[in-house]
This record gives sequence, C-alpha cells and structure tokens, in this order.
Amino acid sequence: MIRILILIGFTFIFMHLHATGDISKYINMKYSWISFCTIFVLWFLTIAELIFYMIGPKKHDDDCSCGCAHNHQESKWKRRAWYPIYILPVLTVLFLPVATLDSNIVEAKGFHFPIYDKKDPYSSHQFLQPDTSSFYGEEAYDQMIHRDLKKFSKEDNINLEDEEFLNTMETIYRYPGEFSGKTISFKGFMYQTKELKKNQYFLFRFGIIHCIADSGVFGMLIEFPDDAAFKNDDWATVTGEVSTMYYQPFKKTIPVLKVTKMKREQTPKDPYVYRNNQ
Repeated sequence: MIRILILIGFTFIFMHLHATGDISKYINMKYSWISFCTIFVLWFLTIAELIFYMIGPKKHDDDCSCGCAHNHQESKWKRRAWYPIYILPVLTVLFLPVATLDSNIVEAKGFHFPIYDKKDPYSSHQFLQPDTSSFYGEEAYDQMIHRDLKKFSKEDNINLEDEEFLNTMETIYRYPGEFSGKTISFKGFMYQTKELKKNQYFLFRFGIIHCIADSGVFGMLIEFPDDAAFKNDDWATVTGEVSTMYYQPFKKTIPVLKVTKMKREQTPKDPYVYRNNQ
C-alpha cells in the first residue's frame, strides 16, 4: 500500500507542476512533453501496483522454500528504509513554495567566468557569458553559432526577446566586434558589485539550457550616462549601444551596453529564459 501511495504522490507532483506552470522553473519547456508523458506512465504503474495489491499478499517471505540462507524479512525492511527518501519530494511540493533564482544565488555561487575555474567544469554554473559548446560536437556547435551570427548581426536594432535571449547573448560574447555600435534592448534584473562604478550595473536573466541543474545567470554590463540608483533584483528594460571594455576582475574584454533609454519593470511571471536550438 505504501508503494501505491508513493506512486500516487509522484503522479500528483507532475500533474501539479504542469497545471500551475511551475514545471518551467525546473526544465527547458521544449522538454515538457517528456514530463507530461511521465504522468501517464506513473498512472499506469499505480494501477498495476493496485491490481497486484488487490490480488492478495504473496506467500510470507519467511516461508520461502528457495533453500537459500538469505533473510528475506531483513531484505524487506531494507527496502522499506528507502521509502522516506521517496516521500520527501512529494512533501516538498506540497508544503514548500517554488523558489525563484535571484541575486542571492549569484552572491552565494561567486561571480566569475567558468573558463577561469577548471577544477570541475561540469559542476559549476555559468555566469554572464552563455557557453553551450560542451553540449554539442565541435562541428555542430560551429554550424549553430555561425547560423545565429548570420541571423542576428544583420540587424542594427536588436530586441532580445525571451525566446532568443540566450542565443543572441552567446553570439554577442563570441563575436563582440560584429555587434559593436549596434543598438540592443533587453530586460533583466540589476546586480552590482563593489568593483563597479555607481553608474554601472550587470543586467541579468537566469537561463536554463536543459534543466535547472545546468542553469546560469547571463547578461551584460550596462553603463548609465550618470549615477543610477537601483537595488539588486530591481527589474528594468534598457536600450543602448554596444561597445567593449577590458574588465579587470575577469582579466577579459567583455561587451558593455551604453544605456540611452531605461524603463523600470515588474518581475515577470516567468523570470527565466531558455536555450533555443532551432
């Protein structure tokens, strides 16, 4: 019976996430059909387990006539010892709200380029510059990035909509010279460090490439004509001209947006952006 309840609980988790739209806070939505299909798989397993339960209990383990010296009763309790681990995700969804990633994550993880942290490149989240080269073969990645370069660089005024935010941002960082002098608009939340001047901020979006495990915070350094007063996590849409500067903390030349127009925004319903491979 416990296994039936656990299966029902996991089925509820996936149904609840899809019904509320919170599934988008865990995975790239182009994979949502997989989790949706999981609902039906779990229902099938639940019904199958219910049928086995209603047929009746099997012969008691202690009466096993297999002739082995194995303690079946002990094995059964070892299996049951895992039940609390299976129940924990269900309780989490029921009683804890879904947390939205914000600037506290940036501070907790440390603000850096992953290229300078080679200890374990598969366990560190990316910051500022999207880099999906590790998810593709070299030839496939080159074809994709050159296709995006051809698409985005021909426009003099680029509006970074949510659907193409990560694609465009990765292309800009790969070929900053191709975008120098172009006008770009994008939306994000403010983040400032002590290394920045009072008129400089990073404007970020949390991006999900495949799922929350490979998420990162991506965006661009922006510079206002005069001192600006924002708090971390304040949302805004900015428009400005792209140039480049050498950023000493990273020991790297990065793109910077010289802001000419700014509009404060409310936190969007879905604050994340996703990698589009099309």
